Amino acid sequence: MNVYILVVDDEPDVEALFRQQFRRDLRAGRFQMEFAPSAPAAIERAADVRDPSLVLILSDINMPGMSGLDMLPKVRAERPDVPVIMITAYGDAETRKKAIERGADGLLTKPIDFALLRQEIDSRLGQAA
Repeated sequence: MNVYILVVDDEPDVEALFRQQFRRDLRAGRFQMEFAPSAPAAIERAADVRDPSLVLILSDINMPGMSGLDMLPKVRAERPDVPVIMITAYGDAETRKKAIERGADGLLTKPIDFALLRQEIDSRLGQAA
């Protein structure tokens, strides 16, 4: 089974950063990472992957057009089975509260603690197996 993690961010360098951080996992085929440059693209992609192979969505909050917070209820309605972790440069209590209220399973602050994110991914992979 192909296992997907969808990363949503409008910054083009994010894909290179994630691919570099998880290069061993990607090369070993533990999971695949897909990247969406906007919230609408992420909603569409989440709807396209109809089997349980989509195990996690990681989304930036601040994006032009539809924000990650605006995307959350839409993607949760489309895929309630897939956990969503929000990523933000502003990890204040109000942002965390909004994210959780709208359906986020967690909130990571930038710069991303990739060791913590790896633990989260490993946990999701264990649940998917």
